This record gives sequence, C-alpha cells and structure tokens, in this order.
Amino acid sequence: MMLSAAVSTPVVGRLGDLYGPRRVLLVVLAVATGGTVLSALAPSLGVLLVGRALAGIGGGVFPLAYTVIRSVLPPARTASAVGLMSSMLGLGGALSWCVAGPVIDLLGWRWLLWMPVVGLVPGFVAAWRLVPQVPGRPGAGVDWWGAGLFSAWMVAALTALTQGMAWGWTSAGVLGLAGAAVALAAVWWLVERHVDEPLVDPRLMRVRGVWTANAASLLAGYGLMAGGVLFPLLVQAPGPTGFGGSATQAAMLQLPASIGMTLAGIAAGRLHHRVGSRAVLVAGAVLTGLGYAFVAVVHDTMWQLYIGGTARGIGLGLAYAAVANLVVAAVEPAQTGVATGVNTLLRTVGGSLGTQVSAVILTASAVHGHPADAGYATGFAVTAVAMAGVLALALAAPRRRAARPSGALDAQAHECASAQPSAQR
Repeated sequence: MMLSAAVSTPVVGRLGDLYGPRRVLLVVLAVATGGTVLSALAPSLGVLLVGRALAGIGGGVFPLAYTVIRSVLPPARTASAVGLMSSMLGLGGALSWCVAGPVIDLLGWRWLLWMPVVGLVPGFVAAWRLVPQVPGRPGAGVDWWGAGLFSAWMVAALTALTQGMAWGWTSAGVLGLAGAAVALAAVWWLVERHVDEPLVDPRLMRVRGVWTANAASLLAGYGLMAGGVLFPLLVQAPGPTGFGGSATQAAMLQLPASIGMTLAGIAAGRLHHRVGSRAVLVAGAVLTGLGYAFVAVVHDTMWQLYIGGTARGIGLGLAYAAVANLVVAAVEPAQTGVATGVNTLLRTVGGSLGTQVSAVILTASAVHGHPADAGYATGFAVTAVAMAGVLALALAAPRRRAARPSGALDAQAHECASAQPSAQR
C-alpha cells in the first residue's frame, strides 16, 4: 500500500491539475474503496496485496484537496483551509490508532480492513455532491515517460528500504535494487529536464520555498512514524524494559497525541496569517524535538510517555500544516497538485525511513530477543535529531512576503494603465 501511495500521489496530483481535481478525486476514491473491499474479502495473500495496492492510490486525495482549496477559496482563507486539511491526518490517526487496538484484541486483524470503508463510502458521496467543478488545462498532456520512470525508481528504492531488515542490508537484492533506483532516478531527471510538460518540473523543485518544505516534510514523516513504532512497542514490551501492556493500552497512548495534532493543524492555518508558516514550522519542530528529547531521557512511567507523545503530536500537527502552506504559497495555482503531491510523497518516504531505522536500532539493542532500554532511548534521541533538521530547514525557508491591501493593488494597476497611453504619446 505504501508503495502504490508513494508512486501514485504525484501522478494523481498532476492529473488533477490537468483534468480538474473533482473528476480525478472521484476516480481515486472509487478505486481506493474497491481496493479496500477487495482486501477485506481476499481469499489469498496475492489478492490481498492487489487490494492494498489499489487502496494505496487513495493517498492522492491530499494533493487533489489542496488544488480544490486553492481554486475555490479566496487567498485570505486558503491557509486556514490547508491547515484544516492537514489536521485530518491527526484526526484519522486518532480514530485508527484508538480503534485498531480494541479491534485486534476483540475481533481480529481482518476487521481492520473494513474500517476504511466506513470513511471512504461517505467521502465519495460527499465529494460527488459538495466538491465544485474546477477547470483543468484542456489540451495539456501527461508526461507518461516521466511517470513510468518515476514509478520504476520509486518502487525499486522503497522495496529496498522496506525489505532491508528481511533480506539483509548488504544482500544482493537490496544492493541491486538500490543501484537500480539510483540509475533510474538519474535517467528520470534527465528526461524531466527535456520534456515540454514534465511530471515534476526540476525548476520547481529548486525553488527555496519548495525544497526546504519538501526536505522538512521528509523528516517530519520520519518523526511521525518513528513514534508510531517506538511508543507502542515500549508499552507492550515485557518488563523491566517495557510496561507489558496490551494493544488497546498502546492505542490509548496515541489518543492525546492525535487529538493534539488535529487541533494544532487547525490552529496553524490561523497562525499563518499572524506570524507566517515559517514561524509555525519553527514552533512545530521545536515542540516535537523537545517531546522526543524528553522521552529519550525519561520513559520509566506512562505519564512521561503521555507528556512526550502529546508534545510530539502537537508539534507535528503544526509542522504538517506549515509545510503544506509553504509549498502552496511558493508555486503557481496550476502547479499546486503536483507540488503538494511530491510533498506528500516525501512525507511517505520519510515515514518509511522512520519505521525502518527505528526497527534497526531496536533490533541492534536486543537482548534475549527483546529490545533493551538503550534501544528505545537511542531511537527517541535519533528522532529528536531529525527534528533539529526540520528546525534548520524552517530557518532556511523564505520569510513571509508582506501582503499588500487590495486597494494598493488596484491603485498600482490604475497607475500602470494610465502611464501606458502617456508613454505611447
């Protein structure tokens, strides 16, 4: 699912820019719903994998939503709406993490596959009835060569990353896939530089507001998923290292963090107008880093995990909303879908890195088959360092440009129009 989400998200964002986000959104939701149902009914592992791959296409919802927001709402309300959309990640996390534990304990894992359908079906109906038509770019083409090469190197890279623990990081399979990913990425980059309408414009990725936000999104994704590994495992690990808790208890630990992430995402949109998204990203990086640094030092009682985890959730809610707003502000409206799609992709890749690196750290510290306390402390500390990287990128991001009142713009336009006839005379 992660592979298909990573590969499809920028492509879906581009298709939304070209053909209109509403049309593409409905197709994405229908495919994701069908894939989820197929997974839930799957009689074999092969069918399950096909269903999960189709469900992963649903990751393209976010860039499409950002395109709709920017096209429909006035600029003064865009940042708040983008922050609200980003906060849905926290709300979804709150529901999934809190429901997943009891479902596994009481009903079994297969029922987890039916849970997304509860949201996808009403979401499709709501999109059909409420999302307005937004015109695309008639006559524009799709860079299918770029899309194919992009998919190839992303699949190779993410497969190497996700299978590294199972195959061995120095195995021929992992090294071969990593080498293939580098070679294909180089070819893809050359192709994108020479086509008229590239899937991802290399010039766009060099814009300071874009590359700083993208790199920050990668590290923020690491911060989210590293905690998604470390906190639940520590709660469920047997004593004396862990607390010996159940899956439900581990899920309950995520509840305040997810609620905090949701509320912070909503607040971030309003803070954008007061202090700018650069300052919001700084605050989010600092708060998340402090939360991880705290639990790296002390994690002997549950209340310590609650404090560190909640700080992490609030900080990531601010950071996620800020990077989305920074990207939206840095690109032209016609590039919103693909730019936010790449940003979402990098967050997914960062999440994969957070999962794998944290697992490697815990495995390396294992004693008698169980991670040692030092493994958890190291995992939390490494994530705090990653958030220090987000802070550095936030400081490197461009400052907010002062907004001129509409009257000033009208006056300037009138002055230019008046000056033109004079110049002709």
